[in-house]
Parts: sequence; C-alpha cells; structure tokens
Amino acid sequence: MKIPKFVINTPKAKIVFGSFLVLSLFMVSFKNIPFEDPKHSLENYRLEENFELKLIASESLLKAPVSMDFDNKGRMWVVEMIGYMPNLEGIGEDNPNGRITILEDLNKDGVADHSKVFLDKLVLPRGLAHVYGGLLYVDGPKLWFVEIKNDKPGKKTLVDPVYAEGGNVEHSSNGLMMHIDNWIYNANYNFRYQLKNGKWLKEPTSYRGQWGITKDNFGRLYYNNNSTQLQADFVLPNKVIRNRYFKPTASENQRLTNNRVFPIHQTSVNRGYQKGVLDEKGLLRDVTAACGPLVYRGGAFPEAYNQNAFVCVPEANLIKRNILTFNNNQTSAKQAVEGKEFIASTDEGFRPVNLFNGPDGAMYIVDMHRGIIQHKAYISQYLTEQLAAKKLDTLQNAGRILKITNKASKLNPVPDLSKATAPQLVKLLSHPNGWLRDRSQQLLIQKKDLSVIKELINLAKTGNEFSTAIHALYVLEGLNALSFEILSAIVKQSKQPETIAHALGLMERFAMVSQMAKMKEISAQLLAQNNETLDLYLAISLNSWLKLSEPIFLPILSEIEKKYATQKIFQDAIVSSLEGKEENYLTTQNPNTLLKNNLTLAVNNRQKKEMNPIFVKEKNTVDNRTKGLQLYRTICAACHGADGKGIQDLAPPLKGSEYIDGSMKRLAAIILHGVSGPIHVNGKLYQLNNEMPALINNKDISDQDIADIIRFTQNAFAKTGKNISVEEIKKIRERKPSGNGILTEKQLLEDDFEK
Repeated sequence: MKIPKFVINTPKAKIVFGSFLVLSLFMVSFKNIPFEDPKHSLENYRLEENFELKLIASESLLKAPVSMDFDNKGRMWVVEMIGYMPNLEGIGEDNPNGRITILEDLNKDGVADHSKVFLDKLVLPRGLAHVYGGLLYVDGPKLWFVEIKNDKPGKKTLVDPVYAEGGNVEHSSNGLMMHIDNWIYNANYNFRYQLKNGKWLKEPTSYRGQWGITKDNFGRLYYNNNSTQLQADFVLPNKVIRNRYFKPTASENQRLTNNRVFPIHQTSVNRGYQKGVLDEKGLLRDVTAACGPLVYRGGAFPEAYNQNAFVCVPEANLIKRNILTFNNNQTSAKQAVEGKEFIASTDEGFRPVNLFNGPDGAMYIVDMHRGIIQHKAYISQYLTEQLAAKKLDTLQNAGRILKITNKASKLNPVPDLSKATAPQLVKLLSHPNGWLRDRSQQLLIQKKDLSVIKELINLAKTGNEFSTAIHALYVLEGLNALSFEILSAIVKQSKQPETIAHALGLMERFAMVSQMAKMKEISAQLLAQNNETLDLYLAISLNSWLKLSEPIFLPILSEIEKKYATQKIFQDAIVSSLEGKEENYLTTQNPNTLLKNNLTLAVNNRQKKEMNPIFVKEKNTVDNRTKGLQLYRTICAACHGADGKGIQDLAPPLKGSEYIDGSMKRLAAIILHGVSGPIHVNGKLYQLNNEMPALINNKDISDQDIADIIRFTQNAFAKTGKNISVEEIKKIRERKPSGNGILTEKQLLEDDFEK
C-alpha cells in the first residue's frame, strides 16, 4: 500500500561510535548544555543475523527513560523516571524531578537532535499514552489527562486519584495502552479506562502483570512478572469475567513458555547467591526481572517475525524473542533460536525496560541505561555489594532510545497523521504496520466524520490479514454507527472467525426481545460451521441473550458445553455467561462434571458473598485503606496475589496456609528474615527457584509495619485471626536464622518460635 501524500518524514539511519562511560558519569541537565550527536559504542551488542541496532537518542537529551509513545507527527514522547533509586539506599526517590519530554529529529537524519520538556516536577512517572487528542500520564499515585496546546500542557483532568497508590515503583500501575476495543488497559492494575461523552469511565478488569502490556492483532493481551517472562489471556479482555462470583482459571493469566535465559556474560542479579539461580559458569538461568513485553506488529521485519513476542530482561542485559503459536483458542510460545537471544550485550549498563512498535515499522527499545535496577524494598545485601564493587551505582542519569531494523527490509515513511483526512485514515486501517492502524482508528473516532461510515461497514465485512475488519468495527462503535442489522450482516458475510468473534460481543448491546429469533438463527448458523473460535465467542456472547430468554438460549449454551466438555476455556466462558443462572442450569441441563463443579463453586461463593477480587469495591486509599493493606499490596501482592491465592510459578497461596493460620511469631520471622524454597504449603510442594525477600534490612519497614502486615493477612486470609505485638516482633528481629540468614522449611518446622 502507498502512503498518502501527507508523508513528511523519511528518516535514514545514522550511528556515531565512541566511548560512553565518561559522558554518563559527568553529564548535567540537557537544559544547560547544547546537543551533541550520540557517541556511544554498540560494538558489545550481539543481534540476530540481518538486524541492526541504531542509537537515536541519549543523554544529553534524556535521562532514565522508562516508557514512551509517538504522537501523530511521529515524534517520540519519553517518560523520564529520574528519581528512581538515585543511590543504593533509595534516598531522595520521592523528589519531584521526573518529566515528560518531546524528542524531535529536525534535520531528518534518523537521530533525535532536539528535546523540549512538556511536563516536569513529576514524582516517579511511569507511563503515558496519546489518546483523545491529549496525553494520559502518571504522576505519583495519580492518573491525569492533559490537553496539548502547541506542544504545551493545557487543561488538566484528574482521571483517577489512586491509580498507582500504595506500591513502590516496580509494583505500581503502568503500561497505559489504548486497545482495539477502545478501552485503555494497564499492567499491575485491575481497572480499565475510557473517555465517553466527556466523562471518564473506570471499570473493573482482570489484574495483569507487573511492568508493561502489549497485544496481538486479534486483541489478546500479553504481559509478564519479574520471574515469568511471558503470560497472556487466551480470550479477549473482559469476556469471561461476567460472573462476579467466579474467577476464571484457564482462560486468563496463562504462562506461555519457560523462563530460560541465555546471557553472554556474568551479570549482577539480586539472588545470585541462591542455589540454582546461576549455572556452573555463573550465568543467569531464568529471568528474574522480565518486563516490557511487545508483540511485534510493525510489518517491516521478515514475515517470520510478525507477531513474535519480545521480552526485556534488563538484569541479564538482553531481549528475548518468542515465536507465538495460535492453536484454536490457546496460545503458546517458544524460544525463537535455541540457546541464543535476539539481542544480548556484555554492557552491564544496558537495561531495556520497554519495547514499542514505531510508526516506521521499526522496533524501539527504551534503555534506562543505569547500574541499579533493583528497588530498595527488595534489594539484597549480596546485590548491593556487587553493584558497589563494580561501581555500577555510579552509572546514573544516563538513558537511551534504540531502534531495531532489518537489513533486508525497508522502513515505512512516517506520515503526519495530524494532517490526514478521514478517507486517508480509513486507507491506513489496511496498512501492515499495526501502529498506523491503531492510531488511525483513534483519530477516525476523534474526527467524527460520518462520511466514511459506508466504507467502514464494507471493510468490516471483508477486511484483510491485518485485522482491518476489526479496526473498522471499533471505529463504527466509537462513532455510534453500529446496529444489530449491521453486525448481523457482518457475522453472516465475514470469512474471518476473529472478526465474527468481535462482532458477537458488540451485538450484546443490542440484545432485545425483538431480535431473539434472529439471534437464535445466527447461533444455529455459527454452530453449523464447527469452528472452535466461533463456538467460544458465541458461548461468551449469550450472556445478554440469556437474560431475555432462558428457554431459547440455555439449550444453545448446553450444546456448546457438551461439545467441549473437557476444554476448560469453554467451561470458564459458560460459567461467565451463566451469572445468576447457575442453579437453573444445574437442574435442567445435566452439565458435565467439570462445569458442574465450577457452577457449584460460583453458587457457594455467592452464598458466602465472595466475589472475584476485581469486583470488590476499591476504597479511597488516602482515607480508608489500612496501612496493612497498603503494605501488603506494595510488598506482598505482586507475588502472592491481591486475593492471597498465590501466582503460578511465583509464590504459594496464603489462603489455607498453615503459616498464616499458625504461630504469629513464626509468621513474623518469615516476613522479617525471608524464606528459601522448596516449601510445602497446605500439603502441596512448591518447587520455587526464587526466594521470598527478607524485610529486616529495609530501613523503611518498621516493627509496626510488620505488625500491620500480619494484622491484614490475618483479617484477609486466616481462618481465625490473631494479633502480635510490636514488642514480640522486636524479639523476633533479633532471632536471626543460621546459615545465610534466610529461613528454610526445615528451620520453620523445627524451631520453636514461641520460646
């Protein structure tokens, strides 16, 4: 496809090599020194064959970048978290020295040569997104939206006052991403956002990941935790959480692959002293700080790289590449090249923390480029000593934006979308570059030009391999131009199951008695195709129709259930659709054992008033949350889960744990001194390679804080709540375990903590 005539920028590559360390150690604010071309060597970076790494921005233009976004002109807007761990003690972290800067390439040579501050005096900013003609960004705990007037901030609107409340920066909400469904999703938060009719909406969604979030062309979400390199939802967001008394187990938060990593040198990692963390050569075995995942949708790499999942591994100075495989309604991933990473470096300052698709089709790396990447709440004495010995704690206030290109592929010219007409934007919905499709979708909704509706309807019926039809669907949705008739025509005429899946979801808002006969007919036609994707999303979409007529639609749901009796994803979907109708289904439809158990669980949860935690009303943190809850969510929830049920391959559950229900002094010892696995919890062995961090060395955590954490866990997870005094905790603090100071299961079982 040809780019329309409004193209204004065709960057060409440029790299200037030289030394970087002196510059990084003696830099001052870019406000006070003139720009010079980057002079950092990239010789110690190894890439997959036929790929190039290009340095396009560095100090003096930016410091400590953690995220970015492109505006409609193709310029980079960068979040600078300058306050993050300014020293090994983390002192001064809350200073308002963060900022958002605009980087420009004025001479069009492919390297940024100008920077200007858009917003400053921010506290640990961690995310931004160009949406609705303005900028959504994070400042401290608050989520803001600001209008943009000639590259300067205009009117500000507070979107969420507690967006990132209560967490240290590594475990605070981030990753703002406008999705194909016109909702903004996050990492590390269970709410999504949308601006509609001048009002900001905040709605529960599933809790996802720790740092960074991405999507594929269909609309599935991908994320990760520090020790789980890639996770995903197998279904579209908010589709299997309709039943507030059932938490899906097979369709969301699924690990896709192993966590093996292949660095090319010995790196300094937080638990490097622990058995199994390093191999016999001293190389890291598994990820410990995975973050910033990206599904590549740029269209400028070879075909084999389309919709590959890339993952940042800053502790090992590398970036992984995973090949995604879509098998009906499940996704899996595998290492692209066995024993070799996409990018690996011997530069221990290389700290990739986020990845982005660019308007030119390239992949962009946000390299925080610093020595310390472990937050003070979790840093071990082992790592502190290593960083100090290597003088990595002196590598501060650096930062880079890098661009990855393929030698055999040509980048797209970058259009100025701010000048594009509605017809031009409609054409871009068919572009191979997902960034251009995404932004064109947003701008079409923003323009409210109804003259293109007919063309959008035709695109939604036909589409192409780049999810054009899905984009067209949601432009129509954003323009309030959909109807049951339009959607039913798309369902009947489209040859793409993925498009039909989205259309079925959108049809739910038009569920009414007058359309029931037509929906029954559509359901029969879809079932006759014997397609798993169609069957799954039909089952999901029946939720609204069941509220109109159980006699018509329960048998349809039952037919799907019996067809996929052993597939847990389908059972999740069916339980979701049956919210409030579980008992009727149990008595009339003779469900399979798996579904019967899940429906019974939902009924019991309703009786006990135990909702899926994402639906529990969030209290205003400033006024209502207890300190124990704040501390738990800050320190504990990332591993043990907000609901205390644990996270697969990361940490065991607290609910039902003998360590929660048992001795409070033993529990205090665990929190203070940490635990090294393996460990049995409630009769189950957890073979975890990671270690529960000890809080004894964290000067910011007092004995009262430990008591508050215990009090919260007792209230939330124990069968019978117990308390412990600050005086008792002080005594436990002095009872340091033998060996390396970390408790083992043997010590927990053999020591008499009540003495």
